[in-house]
Parts: sequence; C-alpha cells; structure tokens
Amino acid sequence: MSAVERLVRQSVSLPPSTARRVKSLAKSSRTSANRILVELIESGIEAREQEKKHFLELADRLAKTPDPEEQSRLKKELARMTFGD
Repeated sequence: MSAVERLVRQSVSLPPSTARRVKSLAKSSRTSANRILVELIESGIEAREQEKKHFLELADRLAKTPDPEEQSRLKKELARMTFGD
C-alpha cells in the first residue's frame, strides 16, 4: 500500500476464535492487529487473482489441446476448481 493512498476506514466483525488468532499473529510479529488484517486481506486477494489466472490458463489449454486424454484431465481439474472435491 502506497503511503500517498487515502485510507478508508472499515468495520469488520470477526468470530472470537479468528480475533484471537489475529491478535496472536500481531503480538508475535510485533505489529498491530489492523496491520495483520490488511496483510491477510491483501494476500487473500492475491491468492484469488492467482487462482483465477490459473483457471483461465487451464481453460485456454483445454480449448487448444487436440489430445482427448489431456482434455479429460483438464475438464476434471476445472471441475474440481469450480465445484470442489
């Protein structure tokens, strides 16, 4: 996050167990719970973006491959990503 960015205040309600874990992470890394929440949110957003990129790459490979075995494998992987195990 750039220092010149305008910050936006948000209110988030956390389950007690999650709040305890956030406080514990903050204490162990000697930072604020707010900073931990920001880092967790940013890493979660990045993970979602990577997952979407991977999904689109698999879909592109499925569209381009002539191999029926590869198509079947890719379809199963896409289905797992979409619907879970």
